[in-house]
Amino acid sequence: MPPHTAPPCLARCLRPLWAGLGLAALLSGPVGACDTALLLSIDVSGSIDSGDYRLQADGLAAALSDPEVEDALVRGQVALAVVQWSGRAEQALVLSWQRMLDPQDVARFAARAANMPRSFGGSDTAVGEGLAFATAQFTAVPDCRRKVIDVSGDGQENAGFTDAEARAAAVEAGLVINAIAIEEPGPAFPITNYYRKWVITPGGFVVTARGLQDYAETLRLKLLRELVSPVG
Repeated sequence: MPPHTAPPCLARCLRPLWAGLGLAALLSGPVGACDTALLLSIDVSGSIDSGDYRLQADGLAAALSDPEVEDALVRGQVALAVVQWSGRAEQALVLSWQRMLDPQDVARFAARAANMPRSFGGSDTAVGEGLAFATAQFTAVPDCRRKVIDVSGDGQENAGFTDAEARAAAVEAGLVINAIAIEEPGPAFPITNYYRKWVITPGGFVVTARGLQDYAETLRLKLLRELVSPVG
């Protein structure tokens, strides 16, 4: 037998092992890794009229359709979901978790966001119950590295009074809560200050939209901050 040549039976027997090692290397790679699970939690309480609701839904669709946001969603294989909340016992998962694996996924989710029906006619503002409901949704995405609640609203809690308790539970579950405060025009920032003091988690942040006309651009910038530079 020529030197340095494996016996035919040895080479033949090793082929399945080599193939198996190649498959193992493939399966051990970071294929399909979800960087962030991002739940968008939208206020539909009594202070949000039908026109305001439409601005929120259209603003969400527009922000998701931004090319930079779309790229960040796909690169991170982000999981998205949408919750609507209002008064006590008024919370609904309106768009269930979906992974953003390609631009078509983002486009479909944005279209669904633009057309999602309003779940509640509007009543009190139970921020804490909305946060608790949002926190419970993350059991469906355990493999995502980061888990973020992105809550938006234009009012302070006036029902349930569980905001601090719900925030503590979110921290215990390893979640981050960020917020968009929708403020009336003027020098005061009561909703921004409320979210900063009672709602966001350590390391989270608040951005301010001056009226719902400013919502889409504020949300676009907020999404980029969360997905491209995830810092507090």
